[in-house]
Amino acid sequence: MVVAKRIYKNYGDVEVLKDVNLQIKKGEIVAIVGPSGAGKTTLLQILGTLDKPNENKNTEVILNSQNILNFSDKELSKFRNQQIGFIFQFHQLLPEFTALENICIPAFIGNKSKNEAEKEAKRLLEFLGLSHRINHKPNELSGGEQQRVAVARALINSPSVIFADEPSGNLDSESAKNLHDLFFKLRDEFGQTFIIVTHNRTLADMADRKLEMKDGVIIN
Repeated sequence: MVVAKRIYKNYGDVEVLKDVNLQIKKGEIVAIVGPSGAGKTTLLQILGTLDKPNENKNTEVILNSQNILNFSDKELSKFRNQQIGFIFQFHQLLPEFTALENICIPAFIGNKSKNEAEKEAKRLLEFLGLSHRINHKPNELSGGEQQRVAVARALINSPSVIFADEPSGNLDSESAKNLHDLFFKLRDEFGQTFIIVTHNRTLADMADRKLEMKDGVIIN
């Protein structure tokens, strides 16, 4: 499902990632933990195609049996839209749009019809217990509800893998627990693969596997 080989990343003279290698199976929930500055988010962004590693002939980033480092920018954008979902610490919902409209945006980018996109968005809202919030804008939703809308947006195109960066970092403890439980429900219902960067030890301990990073390398 996800394979990374010989990942290096520098920003100027700062070496952020140093020969990172990992392999993640389909349907697996993997937590990446470690102190701030360990390289967790940089690794997540490279795996999620939002950033690129240093050029190196031995480096590979493989998602769904495809080495994404060989893609053009146009091919990468299409692949990202179809195969990858993102959940961030701050929900990143567009304030002028309703919950339904926010969820549909990636589907519209992927050229799905309005009818098809809205049908799938409504199904996800129902699954997430948000049918009664369909026409509410973000400022009319609680923090937990906003994050569930962001989860639905990440799922709208049925991606192969979900990348989550501190997804519960901005939530109260009850909302965080509900979100964590939701990830496992989604995995069980839809076979979703999750790669989660988190400082939340409870979430990390729930994962199928926990990878710890320190100083730009995976130490376990």
